[in-house]
Amino acid sequence: MMREENGYFFNCLTNMGMEMKIIVLLSAAFMLLSNAVLAEEMTDCAVHYTRTACAGQEAISYKKCNGEQSCVKYKAADSLEACQKAAMKACANDRLDITKMKVITATYQGQPITSATGADDFCLEYPNRDTELNKCPEDQ
Repeated sequence: MMREENGYFFNCLTNMGMEMKIIVLLSAAFMLLSNAVLAEEMTDCAVHYTRTACAGQEAISYKKCNGEQSCVKYKAADSLEACQKAAMKACANDRLDITKMKVITATYQGQPITSATGADDFCLEYPNRDTELNKCPEDQ
């Protein structure tokens, strides 16, 4: 039975018009290319974001993680130090009335990394922590 089904499938391909064959081939090529692009985006440096929103601002605050409180973003980094730098940079917050706090952790080549002084959460040592975090209207 399977052989007949496979034969039927290949007969359908053989009997397809040229336009349909082109569409099938282009669709297959697009799927392969889109997978290749996704694979390229995954780098050795994975930065893990967890945001705490200001009261009532969850939808806007979490938008950068596709509506989720936490997500992982891959950053270009060719060394552990470059990944540490990318993680520290991720602590920046210019939406003071939207995002209250961030917890940023990272992995490099699949292994957890810490800040230069050993903190798991890079934002604990972020230089602008006092001016950019915990600045929601309800905290003032």
